[in-house]
Amino acid sequence: MELERIGFNKMSNLVIVESPAKAKTIKKYLGGNYEVIASMGHIRDLPKSKLGVDIEHGFAPLYMDIKGKEELIKELQKEAKKSEKIYLATDPDREGEAISWHLAQLLNLDLNEENRVAFNEITKSGIEAGMSNPRKININLVNAQQARRILDRIVGYKLSPFLWKKVRRGLSAGRVQSVAVRLIVDRENEIRNFVPQEYWSIDAKLTAPSSRKVFQAKFSGIDGKKVEIPNKEKADEILERIKDAKFVVTGIKKSVHRKTPAAPFTTSTMQQEASRRLGFQARRTMKAAQELYEGVEVKGMGAVGLITYMRTDSLRISEEARAAAYKFIEEKYGKNYIPDSPRIFKSKSNAQDAHEAIRPSMPEITPDMVKDSLTSDQYKLYKLIWERFIASQMANALLDTVSVDIDANGCNFKASGYSVKFDGFTALYEEAKDEDDEEGTELPPIEKGDVLKVKALDGNQHFTQPPARFTEASLIKTLEENGIGRPSTYAPTITTIISRLYVEREGKQLKPTALGEVTTDLMKQHFKNIVDVKFTAKMETDLDEVELGKKDWVNTLDEFYGDFSKILSTAEEAMDGKRVKVPDEETDVVCELCGRKMVIKIGRFGKFLACPGFPECKNTKKLVQETGGLCPLCGGKVLQKKSKKGKKYFGCEKNPECSFMTWNTPTAEKCPSCGSTLFKKGGRAGKLVCEKPGCGYERSLKNE
Repeated sequence: MELERIGFNKMSNLVIVESPAKAKTIKKYLGGNYEVIASMGHIRDLPKSKLGVDIEHGFAPLYMDIKGKEELIKELQKEAKKSEKIYLATDPDREGEAISWHLAQLLNLDLNEENRVAFNEITKSGIEAGMSNPRKININLVNAQQARRILDRIVGYKLSPFLWKKVRRGLSAGRVQSVAVRLIVDRENEIRNFVPQEYWSIDAKLTAPSSRKVFQAKFSGIDGKKVEIPNKEKADEILERIKDAKFVVTGIKKSVHRKTPAAPFTTSTMQQEASRRLGFQARRTMKAAQELYEGVEVKGMGAVGLITYMRTDSLRISEEARAAAYKFIEEKYGKNYIPDSPRIFKSKSNAQDAHEAIRPSMPEITPDMVKDSLTSDQYKLYKLIWERFIASQMANALLDTVSVDIDANGCNFKASGYSVKFDGFTALYEEAKDEDDEEGTELPPIEKGDVLKVKALDGNQHFTQPPARFTEASLIKTLEENGIGRPSTYAPTITTIISRLYVEREGKQLKPTALGEVTTDLMKQHFKNIVDVKFTAKMETDLDEVELGKKDWVNTLDEFYGDFSKILSTAEEAMDGKRVKVPDEETDVVCELCGRKMVIKIGRFGKFLACPGFPECKNTKKLVQETGGLCPLCGGKVLQKKSKKGKKYFGCEKNPECSFMTWNTPTAEKCPSCGSTLFKKGGRAGKLVCEKPGCGYERSLKNE
């Protein structure tokens, strides 16, 4: 369909979107006859200085124009007056629907008018599809967004003062954030309370009669029954029994294993995979995804949206996209890499399914074709999204698997292995794992009845391990599995709990602070529902039902607030006159004024060192993190620091006298040429570099 056929020849049409980048891309397709303006997100919201919700009169919200947007609002009103038709083209989700509703109120538009358009992708066909199907503003979507906003405002404004009085001034509480912190705190407690259990394994290194290749078989039991090995005595008993025994092959089972590709991305799985594979934090992933969706300047193509809408929990894809993927697969890999029947991935039962899965808007555009037009982050994420989608439409991989049963004087051993019969989708992409799979390796030719030669018998001591701390990827996965939050909330939730100092990063792991633990314990004691996973998940379900028109949004808020206000009153009575102390973390830094060991405290601008002798001793100082590296300019200590935007860098302790700073990480290794500290540049396959002026030494880590 040509754009002119759907009314694009008029001079007086106004299209309102959310971001300037999106406006620029859409303007390219609509041409000069249309004015496209960005609202820069929300234009109205609840006031910052007060609750802004009339609880006594149906939870009526008091919306106000957002400070700083006065000129933009005037411009929107001016353009609206001279426009014959106004299209509201904000993002295709609850938040976007609410922004369109606010715009309609501000511009005095008829809510029954079909002026709401949605673009699942910012391409010519995507814009044509959206503009060809204008509809009324979906008031159920708006009410679901209003209910969430008001619910979170009530929790924040009612709970925060309680935390100020009982824990520390300046604290704030959030509904979804509180549950996320609780998950992290509960995991930390599991780790602390974990008691390791000893167990042993017995491994035999063997060779077959027809091969010198050594393979490994694991002890599995005695006389066909599973046997645990709890200690060294039991391990030695089994080792003694098999010391001179013949290892005889008693059974071989061969089969073909079909390995199916992962589904195309949802918001959650994209954030998880970008964390595992690229080391991206969720916020960084969503920033790059937003840019790819809204449109980037591509050489020879102009501004184009490269991916579909990036906030989705659906796994559905269009038939046009599937056909484009099949065309590419056949041309690149051959017809046998296309599955016998279309692969349909089933979305979760509570998925909104308003959009497709995240996929390239034009699958024929490969990552290499646009690499020179994208930033590093944009390219890496586009490549990930493109490969994941194309692989999801490819044929299964086929593995020839073999499982071997071995007997040694009644003791049972098992060996397993596989070989690739057909690589299928793995020719392009395989999903990253949190832990290594133990699929085995290729085994030598073995026949039933073979007597195997023993190269080594090893008894190995192990201890059960505590659960790992959450990473961003595993926390997002847990939140999604438990129905906490929605695609748009994962990244801001993690950003919020870290910025509010409830949680801190330790490498890739998320660790609760003392403040996070104290606050969570208080919340668990007095506000069980707020930090209860199941209760919060039910609230999400209620909001989904509001969106579907099955539940009234005011009644939903009323049901919540009735219980919440009673619990708040009870908590205030129980904690009357009481205050919870956040324990200080003691350090090895000695106060030079009084000799006490200084402690870490948290202030408005983050952590700092303070003397525990306050108020007698008021000594404070910056908290510095030594790296063990030495400055290549002056020999001072290299410290880990943070920029104003929170990005980690390294600098000399003698700053500002010494100007040395670097984004590269100091290592314990010394330069073989000059003896200075070597710094690691890049990721796993990066390199070690010497930053001493004039040295120039560097070494690749690619094969190390």
